Amino acid sequence: MTRTIESQQVVVWPYELRPATIDDHDELFGAYRHIVEAGDGFPHTSPVSREEFDDYWIAHSSAVWIVRVDGKLAGAYYLKPNFVGRAAHISNAGYFVAESYRRQGLGRVLVEHSLREAPRLGFDAMQFNLVFASNPARQMYRDLGFHEVGRIPAAIDGEDAVVYWRSLLPKTADP
Repeated sequence: MTRTIESQQVVVWPYELRPATIDDHDELFGAYRHIVEAGDGFPHTSPVSREEFDDYWIAHSSAVWIVRVDGKLAGAYYLKPNFVGRAAHISNAGYFVAESYRRQGLGRVLVEHSLREAPRLGFDAMQFNLVFASNPARQMYRDLGFHEVGRIPAAIDGEDAVVYWRSLLPKTADP
């Protein structure tokens, strides 16, 4: 299947998107560890331990989804409350796409899916806390209705981080 993203035509392979199971956790950890080691995202320091990964991605998540292409793990996302208590209605999500599958539309597939899944889980907004200023996904987030609500100077290794937020409530017509 093909589709246009940001004025580019990209190929989106046949893919399988499904909730992660315990059988996927080792592979998820390996992919996440590789991304952290490469410095491609996420605030963990390398080497990240399995316990750190499980705590960050699995233990506190409301949902973890994976995408596979030809049976290989191509990416994943988690959804969880961004805050506790009375602010737990605001979700947080983290995404990754394995390097060999980047810039092919799978990241957008994951984000769009999470935007549909979060309200099903009771969330009415989504916030990203530490998006690296150099992250090429920032334009996609804006295109999908996220607003930059803050910037943290020199947050990670001297690079600024951007905070994004968007409502997940249905849009109402103006009176």
